[in-house]
Amino acid sequence: MPKLTVRAYLGLGSNMGDPVANIQHAVKALDDAAGLAVDAVSPIFRTEPQGMRDQAWFANCVARVNVDDAFSPEELLDVLSGIEAQMGRVRTERWGPRTIDIDILLFGDLQWDSPRLQIPHPRMFERAFVLVPLMHLAPEIRIRDLCPSQWLSRLRYELKEDRILQATNVISR
Repeated sequence: MPKLTVRAYLGLGSNMGDPVANIQHAVKALDDAAGLAVDAVSPIFRTEPQGMRDQAWFANCVARVNVDDAFSPEELLDVLSGIEAQMGRVRTERWGPRTIDIDILLFGDLQWDSPRLQIPHPRMFERAFVLVPLMHLAPEIRIRDLCPSQWLSRLRYELKEDRILQATNVISR
């Protein structure tokens, strides 16, 4: 019998050192991790910082990963935190510079709410730097009854080649 898996979508971002190389290293670490297999990775986009603006631009992408169904979302979070730590991630400032950040955006169609983790990621709907790459991998996926392009239509952002400019995180009505 084939092994059962859950399809997860992960957001990856970096703005320290060589951000593109950091993302490539993180994707390889994901693929090498027991119980995970990277299925696809979106293009990498350059994005201006959100929240704390006085820092370098980010490189961001989304990876589609097949996760062994024996993993809980929090066990996946532990694996991701381990990869971040191995790559030198130090959590000092919220929305501050980072060598790598790996967020669980979606875990199958599961909704999860614990003190450590919320799925779907609660701020993904406000972030063009998540929704644009997600649209490249899964334009038809429905999240809270809308697909990525419909969520994007509520945001004020510009896409210029590989750059995403977002004036605000506030959803326009």
